[in-house]
Amino acid sequence: MSLKITALSVGRAFGLQRPAITYMRGWGLTIDIPLIMFVIEGSAVGPIVVDTGADVGRAEEFHRLRLTQEVGERPDEAVRGIGIDPADVRIVINTHLHWDHSSHNHLFPNAEVLIQERELDFARRPVPWQNRQFEVLDGLDPAWLRGADRIRAVDGDTAVTDGVTLVSLPGHTPGSQGVLVEAESTRYLIAGDCVYLYENWEGDTEADHIPSGFYIDLVSYEQSFERIESFDCEVIPSHDPKVIARRIFV
Repeated sequence: MSLKITALSVGRAFGLQRPAITYMRGWGLTIDIPLIMFVIEGSAVGPIVVDTGADVGRAEEFHRLRLTQEVGERPDEAVRGIGIDPADVRIVINTHLHWDHSSHNHLFPNAEVLIQERELDFARRPVPWQNRQFEVLDGLDPAWLRGADRIRAVDGDTAVTDGVTLVSLPGHTPGSQGVLVEAESTRYLIAGDCVYLYENWEGDTEADHIPSGFYIDLVSYEQSFERIESFDCEVIPSHDPKVIARRIFV
């Protein structure tokens, strides 16, 4: 059976400052973005979920962000909407451990959660300027810990199953990773926040590619862009409305 990727909306964030998405570009402008969870179907291990969205209840108090999520957008309900029982998901992949990508791993009770070991190490003790993104805050336990008993740490590029491979893409965070998927007609890369928008990948007159304004290491980020170029793939960004509009990647 051939592999298929479905992009599911699991919420929307409003009023982000443009330079937080497109490095040093768009001062004074804001942008609204979708939160996207991906489901890979057709593998030998059953459906694979990539990223599990944000805990909306924490958005304003802890993240200073206006975020909405409709009833059918909660990750477990979103997969039910495409005919998948959350209990049948055996693998969840977090591209990184920022709160908006990892808050609902626990909603897939039988899934092993795959995260880069470097990411886990950093998430436990981030640099102070990234405490909020990793929810290392007084009075709050990071949401990703809800599924911590099922985490399997990986180190670098790792085969998940036939046609699905984790690839290391540090820069945005130390252990950011993407997911290469060999679909029927195309090789796709679910890029995580290495690529927020198609605009980040397509670049502008000054640069071939544009990193996020949230980053740990710009040198590693550039190297990750070079890696992606070598993959001969179609890049799927993590927060672009065009991804939700397209929805299916085969």
